[in-house]
Amino acid sequence: MSDTEQTVYDTVCELLQRYNREGRELRPETDLNAELNIDSVAAMDLIMEIEDKFDIDIPINLVGDLRTVKDLVATVRSQQEGA
Repeated sequence: MSDTEQTVYDTVCELLQRYNREGRELRPETDLNAELNIDSVAAMDLIMEIEDKFDIDIPINLVGDLRTVKDLVATVRSQQEGA
C-alpha cells in the first residue's frame, strides 16, 4: 500500500469509527453492512462525509458497489485521480 493509499485508508477508518458501535477491528476486508451494520441511510451519510473530507464527488451509481473498507478506499483513490 502506497503512502497515499495508507493515508486514505486511515482517514476512511477514522470516519467509520462512529459506525463501529461494537468496536470491531477495521480491516480492508471489513464488510460495511454485515460487520458494521451500515444501512442505506448511514451509507449516504458516510459517503457525504467522505466527499467533504476528500473534496471529491462519488457518483451515486458507485455507492451500491461499496461493500468493504477496501472498496471505499479504492473509490476515493479513483475519484482523486479523476478516473
